[in-house]
Amino acid sequence: MILAGGSGTRFWPLSRNTRPKQLLNLFDEETLIEKSVRRLSGLIPPERILVLTNEAQKEGVRAVLPELPEENIVAEPARRDTAPAIALAAGWIAARDPEATMIALPADQLVTKEEEFRNVLEAACAAAADHSAIVTLGIRPDWACPSFGYIERGEPINDETGLPHGISAREVIRFREKPSPSQAEEYLASGNFSWNAGIFVWTIPTVVRELEQHCPSLAQFIEELRTASSFSKAVDAKFPSLEKVSIDYALMENADRIINIEADVGWDDVGGWPSVAKYLDQGENANAHRGPILAIDAHKNIIFSEEGCDRLVALLGVENLIIVQTSDAVLVANRDDADQIKKLVEELPDHLI
Repeated sequence: MILAGGSGTRFWPLSRNTRPKQLLNLFDEETLIEKSVRRLSGLIPPERILVLTNEAQKEGVRAVLPELPEENIVAEPARRDTAPAIALAAGWIAARDPEATMIALPADQLVTKEEEFRNVLEAACAAAADHSAIVTLGIRPDWACPSFGYIERGEPINDETGLPHGISAREVIRFREKPSPSQAEEYLASGNFSWNAGIFVWTIPTVVRELEQHCPSLAQFIEELRTASSFSKAVDAKFPSLEKVSIDYALMENADRIINIEADVGWDDVGGWPSVAKYLDQGENANAHRGPILAIDAHKNIIFSEEGCDRLVALLGVENLIIVQTSDAVLVANRDDADQIKKLVEELPDHLI
């Protein structure tokens, strides 16, 4: 199951409500959601890939994923956060195979080591089935990032048969919220913490069992969807009234047992324009850009021109800026304020959102 919602604010003006991050081609001709589906090739056939989105983005998702059956692209009738969304997907899957193993993936992450990623997912599926446990993928940190959640890892699991590809797993001690910079340094130095990538694997019986204990309303919702004579009518009737809650709060922080597999797969959550900068053309004085620029005495700027928008961007004596131009808008922001772009979006006229 690929979660493909989102409001499209961090990458404005390139992103909009109908074209959030996962529908952008930030790096090449492929959108992030196309990459998410393609890197499952050879592991999950298209007919077993469910994409969960919303009505505003459904047609855009369908347009870039013609290989998926039409019924495999499902729009949530309301925004209810990740726990209800995952329960909806679990009900959709349970109606087809109540013993299935389910992988829950975000649509808007970048993974450059795709074969290693498939190997990790295969090992996670084996661990989820063999141990009747929730498995979460952690990303091996390479710097003390304070903007990610962390997973504290415990003892290796006792697995006599071993996991595919020689991959090992550990018990999860606890999940940690985004740390202070000093805490992040401590986590990195300890070697016992992974970044939380928001990627989960479980069997349907396992997730139902855990939800029955920790969030019974969602377990009941899954059962209603599994047995419904009309899936879409059942979703429309019940989903909007579900509690708005993240999967972390509803389940992951309370589950009886969680296993972690740490991955080194070239992962990036692409959280904003500064994350994109390292994948752009690298000009002189650390001016990262896509599109034509002229820079004099300019340093550490990010310049991104939408495809088809070929106006020259000329920089003189400026530094640490983000400049993004599209056919109908231009963003100029301080690079350090990238997380605050959503404040601009809140003030925009409707036709630019």
